[in-house]
Amino acid sequence: MADRERDSGVSVAVRVRPGAGRTRVGGSYPGPHGPALIIAVGAPAVDGRATEAVRRALADALGVRAAGVALRIGATSRDKVFTVDAPAAEVAARLALLLAD
Repeated sequence: MADRERDSGVSVAVRVRPGAGRTRVGGSYPGPHGPALIIAVGAPAVDGRATEAVRRALADALGVRAAGVALRIGATSRDKVFTVDAPAAEVAARLALLLAD
């Protein structure tokens, strides 16, 4: 599921589109971890560059510090799960808007 609350934060499922012309956050993808937020980044899928760009784009889109977003699942996959250290209600509200985009 896209926004499960954990003891250590809120889990957010993400589908990565590396090598895009510009960074874009929005839309939904039926991923293996539940409905996933689509994040397109310009960084290539090499040496973790796309994952880092996605982590920062997700933090920016959710209005949290980049340090508050950590990769939990999917280091080498396009389907990832991040943990966001922020109040669950705030993350859920922002995530709902982004998934509908």
